[in-house]
Amino acid sequence: MSIQAQFKYQQTDFLLDVDIKLPDVGISVIYGPSGCGKTTLLRLIAGLDRAESGCLRLGNTVWQDQSSFLPTHRRALGYVFQEASLFPHLSVTANIQYGIKRVGKDPHSLPLDTIIQLLGIGTLLERQPHTLSGGEKQRVAIARALATRPDLLLMDEPLAAIDSTRKQEILPYLQDLRTQLKIPVIYVTHSLDEAAQLADQLVLMDGGRIRANGTVSEMLSRLDLPLSTGVDRSCVINGLVSAIDESFGISYFDFPGGQFTIAGTNLAIGDSVRIQISARDVSLSLEKAKTSSILNIFPATVIETSASDDSQVLVKLAIGQSKLLALISRKSTEALQIQAGVEVYAQIKSAALLN
Repeated sequence: MSIQAQFKYQQTDFLLDVDIKLPDVGISVIYGPSGCGKTTLLRLIAGLDRAESGCLRLGNTVWQDQSSFLPTHRRALGYVFQEASLFPHLSVTANIQYGIKRVGKDPHSLPLDTIIQLLGIGTLLERQPHTLSGGEKQRVAIARALATRPDLLLMDEPLAAIDSTRKQEILPYLQDLRTQLKIPVIYVTHSLDEAAQLADQLVLMDGGRIRANGTVSEMLSRLDLPLSTGVDRSCVINGLVSAIDESFGISYFDFPGGQFTIAGTNLAIGDSVRIQISARDVSLSLEKAKTSSILNIFPATVIETSASDDSQVLVKLAIGQSKLLALISRKSTEALQIQAGVEVYAQIKSAALLN
């Protein structure tokens, strides 16, 4: 089952014209600048707005085509807005139960106890919304949305109204949704950091159109996309924890390209891991260093280069099946004769563990 959406929607001074196919598992992040049409697209998928020219299918179920339009209340979806919008006169439990009442008493595909545990709200059930932090409110709002037994979960910048500290508190719960939910999630954001942490699929929107669409690893490594400035560019690598060395406080994870060493031992063998590597933290050498404090050094092949500014160059590398970016000086590029096809060693000075 996949999600297929095609809309042409004219507003006063804005035209949304999209044709997109998204996977039926994981989190698809719609990313782009403010005003590019992200929320409009989400509202069209939800049926809150109606495009006269549109087609929307969730697997074999048609929610909209040329001859039919299913209203929002008949679409099996959950919607989480920027503001939690909890009922202020109801407790957390009553807010969640409101979602359950909407769909009757049929068994839930994801048991309510599991939802509560997944979002870490077990201690909040008897509290009133005004006593909750912004992050706690959003977790309750997500639980309420999931309690409706949706076939699709839509999230419209759910962290936009939360300060950075609360944002870091709630992100791990959203990461768990990626692995635990058996339904697709479409997540709208203008934060590339959120996209890197949460996305399986990344969709870049600009000016009411889809600029590019692909896996998060593919998208972040593309040099032709204006995802960020060169100095802020990064890539993500996914893998599985394969070994833990308690004596040195490090863990190892295997990825399509080799074995990576990361600091910390609070993981378990077999855990899925995603790390983010800044292009600034990757240096290149034509020979492998025999003595170095850098633990992660991999043979790599240069795929392409792109001038970042007058003094720096972005280099796209292949390490096995994985892609990596390095930001090096123009002087080094010329000295090492860096160009497509050149074999180098990528030296990764640091990486951020995203889960």
